[in-house]
Amino acid sequence: MKKYILALGLLLGGGVLTSCENFLDVNNDPNNPVDASPNFLLPGAISQAFQQQMFTSLTTPYITQHIVRRTPVAGTDQFYLTTGNGNNTFNYFYFYSAGNAREVLDAAQREGSVYYTGAAKIVLAMGLAHVTDMMGDVPYSEAFRGAQNFTPKYDPQEQVYQSISQLLDEGIAEMQKPASANFRPLYITSPSVSGDILYRGNTDRWIRLAKALKARQLHHLTKKGNYAGQIAPQVLQLVSESFQSSADDAQIQFIEAVAPLTGTTNIFGTTRANFATATTSATFSANLIKYLNGNVAGATYPGVVDPRLPIIATPISTGTDPGVAGGTPISAATGGATDFYSSWYARDLGYFEIITFHELKFIEAEAALLTGDRERAFRAYREGISAHMRKIGVGGSNAAPAVTFPTISQAQIDAYLASTAVAQNAAQLDLRRILEQKYISMFLNPEAWSDLRRNDFDPALYVNLRYPAGANPVLASQPDYRNRWPRRLPPALTETQYNPQNVAAVLAAVGASGTDDYITKPVWWDQR
Repeated sequence: MKKYILALGLLLGGGVLTSCENFLDVNNDPNNPVDASPNFLLPGAISQAFQQQMFTSLTTPYITQHIVRRTPVAGTDQFYLTTGNGNNTFNYFYFYSAGNAREVLDAAQREGSVYYTGAAKIVLAMGLAHVTDMMGDVPYSEAFRGAQNFTPKYDPQEQVYQSISQLLDEGIAEMQKPASANFRPLYITSPSVSGDILYRGNTDRWIRLAKALKARQLHHLTKKGNYAGQIAPQVLQLVSESFQSSADDAQIQFIEAVAPLTGTTNIFGTTRANFATATTSATFSANLIKYLNGNVAGATYPGVVDPRLPIIATPISTGTDPGVAGGTPISAATGGATDFYSSWYARDLGYFEIITFHELKFIEAEAALLTGDRERAFRAYREGISAHMRKIGVGGSNAAPAVTFPTISQAQIDAYLASTAVAQNAAQLDLRRILEQKYISMFLNPEAWSDLRRNDFDPALYVNLRYPAGANPVLASQPDYRNRWPRRLPPALTETQYNPQNVAAVLAAVGASGTDDYITKPVWWDQR
């Protein structure tokens, strides 16, 4: 498992770092340079693309019911969303990651560094894909023009998807070029680390990442009539050409903050305390616990205790439903915080995942099932479960609260695969089985919300979902059950302030009377 360098990316991502070409030129101030080489810009583009999705993850796990609030406060788990919920998702792409990535692209093309060109396009595609999947129509064709256009129009999501695909294809083409065509090494370690902080100069892994992202984006189209016959075969081919193991996972390691750096520890961890305040104190949902612990009331698979239980949560976690006070507190070691902080995912020095091998295995399983290839679906389904267990079942510990995580042995994996919680043959496999295992493995990942939306929050597929008590009445009063759930994030606050006419046009296009109504409207890929 690789460990990536988040600190450098955060340091470089705060602004455009530059280097002086001629230190003897008295007309150039070496303390205020004007140009940058792409190796100093790429870390910022990468790290801020990860930050974009990290900040989205402060909202979406409440919608997916991975976590809930211990005390109801008319918050996100009850579908009270504001423009602030969309702010970081939007701004970290347009003002940070894409800003750096476009500078990388310009600098790389000027000097002939084709691998930097490829990386920049893939990072742009990754961030654009995330912002449109979370928000729907977004600016692109008129974006990034600076003073020439401060109020870009919003492009239809279908058109944005075409732009994403083009960026990924172009990125792959650049990464496939021979090393002799590349001016500058993609990963540089001396005199300090710069360049590719994600895959350390491995172009094959960048190509696999691009194909993984293409597979995910195409798989969002399961509601389209041509999915099984035309799209699913493409998805399956892309999956086979993407990640080969968890070693390819797109993830960045958190590290201790060393001055002047801040915010380099886990967004879910105790140091940053995003889930420990009076209004955000989180615990696990009963939905999740019922999948993991076969000994609790209402367990999905009675008697089957998932070996991931004491890693994702704790053996004593009870969970609660959204809008219902409850949950299991832990010791005062976290200042009265909840059992959420005992999770392997909440380690201060853990890592954040964008897209993983185990996610791709579940994409493969679903795509194969929908094309009628049940044997391939069954193999991929079991491989996805095993891959996730092996990844998080490596042991280790956390400092605050003091938690030692158990390992998961192959014998435990085998026993779980033989249990009633898992389909035992291809004939027994169905969509529900695939989705519930994917749901467990995508804990806290914003992409889990895409799955729930694609499948209309169907209680026959997600059997433990509970509609929130005290839910936002604008959503709760919708006549169609499917529209009672958030289907997109609200427009960013900055857009409502500085691009109000185009925001109003987006709301009008879907017939929304306001923000609360707007979030009930399915995005393009979520419509049949």
